Order: sequence, then structure tokens, then C-alpha cells
Amino acid sequence: MRAAIFNGPHDITVADVSDPSITAPTDAVVRVVLACVCGSDLWFWRGQTPHDNDGTGHEFIGVVEAVGSAVTAVREGDFVIAPFAFSDGTCPNCLAGIQTACVNGGFFGGNGVDGAQAERVRVPQANGTLVKVPAGTYDDATMRSLLTLSDVMGTGHHAAVSAGVTPGDTVAVVGDGAVGLSAVLAAKRLGAGRIIALSRNPSRQALAREFGASEIVEERGDDAVEAVRGLTGGIGADAALECVGTDDAVSSALAIARPGSTVGYVGVPHGVELSVPDMFYRNVGLKGGPAPVRAYIPELLEDVLAGRIDPGRVFDYETDLDHIADAYRAMDERRAIKSLIRVGAI
Repeated sequence: MRAAIFNGPHDITVADVSDPSITAPTDAVVRVVLACVCGSDLWFWRGQTPHDNDGTGHEFIGVVEAVGSAVTAVREGDFVIAPFAFSDGTCPNCLAGIQTACVNGGFFGGNGVDGAQAERVRVPQANGTLVKVPAGTYDDATMRSLLTLSDVMGTGHHAAVSAGVTPGDTVAVVGDGAVGLSAVLAAKRLGAGRIIALSRNPSRQALAREFGASEIVEERGDDAVEAVRGLTGGIGADAALECVGTDDAVSSALAIARPGSTVGYVGVPHGVELSVPDMFYRNVGLKGGPAPVRAYIPELLEDVLAGRIDPGRVFDYETDLDHIADAYRAMDERRAIKSLIRVGAI
């Protein structure tokens, strides 16, 4: 089969590799239909974090081709969503709803685990990982939205859940990438009364408004903090959602959160330094991490299929597996919010 392989910074190529096979009774093999590039993939693309010289990507939907003898949750021919982390669904951490900390789990795309930017993927712990999509014929818009449930929509939702967004809240979202835009949609879905999106990009501002943002703040750093405080009577937001991972983004999110509130953070941290005394005296909390999207897929899937949310609109660039490097470049250069990779037919 063909798979994207990371050779070094700014160097991803497609190579012929061995087809995956069942190596444990709990495995499944999934033929990929759609995959995509994640904002977190750009860290290793740019050489800012290490990555094995191996397969890439962790978001995909596809069709089950084979299952191990212990797999009962799915069968051959099922159309499935794969969360970006695999998990057994039975350990104490999974039962607590944090499947990304499964004691028998891990993440796709590195450390010897198949990458999702490939024609096929071996899925460990298939019973706890894969979510079957109801049988049916889905249009392209729905397929795109189903793909977001493997990571980006669930990650935005995790930011909102971690921040404790409740109906009527004023929510501020730091970050206008696919996760930040998904967080806007998630906050709206949870009933936020007012959503302030921090963005300088006109096309992203437009989508943020369509997803539910009521106001846009274009400033950054201290100016952004003052702008949000100005919009909130000097108090700050009831919930701040941090969707970038840089020190500036985390600092801004903490500063615009009102005393007594929580920042939901889902951006992969890079160079973040927290001012704990400031958090202490303002009674501002920080909660989040790798999103346990497996816990969220069932409810989000229901809303996608009912047409209540359309998160697939974050995909504004698409190509095929052979041009995977173009997909990375488009996002790295901010010509695209999120790149879709068409791999196979359903």
C-alpha cells in the first residue's frame, strides 16, 4: 500500500510500504477513505518537535477490512470513525472518560503505530476505539463533518467542556485555526450567549461568525486582553478557550478569563510558562489536554447526522495522498485552515 512518510522537516513523501495486518486479537485493519492534516502535525513538519522517520497523521474515517478474533464492536464492511488515540474502553482512565490516557492505549502516527495518512491503518484496541457510523449514503459535506469527529471537532468541544461553558455564558476563543473555529461551534452548541473570537484573518473571521461568534477581536497580546475586557465591562470572559498552544496564546487566555473561571486548553503546549501566582490571586483555573474524542463522538455524531452542526466547513483545501506535502504547505503558509486528503472510495 501507499503511505505518507516523514523524512525530516519539510520533507514528507509517499512510499510503498507493507500492508498492515492483524497482529493481536484486539486489532482491526481499516481502509482509509478520508484523512487530513492536523495543526499539531505542523510542529514536526517545521522541525519544532521530534517525529520518527515513519508514518504520519492521526485523523481518518474508513471501512473495516479485517478484525481480530476478540473484536466484537465492529465487523468487516462497517464504515467507522477512528479517534486520534486508540483505547481499550475498559481501563479506569477510559471509564472516567479520559481515553487519551488509556493504560493500554496510544496515538496514531508515530512510535511504531500506523499513521492515518495512508491507504490502510492497523487499529489496536478496536473494540474501544472505532465508532460505527450508521449504514447509509452520505453526501460530501456530511463525510467532511464525520472526519472532523476523529479529532478537530472533538478537540474544540473538549476546550468548551473543560472550561465549563454553560448556557448564557460569554466565551472567548483564542486561536482561529480549525480547532479554534470548532471551539466556537462547540461553545454555540453548548448554549453560550456571547462568543468573542480572536482572529486577524478575514476568511476565518467570516467562518467564526457563521459558527456562532458574535464579536471579533483582531488585536493580539496585551491589546487583545484590553479589547476583550473592554467588551466585558472590564471583567473578562466566563470561559476562555485556548486552541493554539503557544505561550502568548495561553497567557492571553488566562488574562481574558474572569476571576473564578476556567481556561479550557487544548493547544499542544510549546514554550508555555505559567504565572501560577497570578492564577492563584485571580482564582483562575486551567483544565484540558489531549481531547478524549472517543467520549464525545456519539453525541457529536448524532448532531452531524441530524444536520444540527456542520464542522466539516473547516476544510478549505483538499488533495490526494500523492500530494500530501502540498496539504502540509498550504496549512503551514496559512493558505488553508485545514487540509483534506482523499484516499479511497467508501
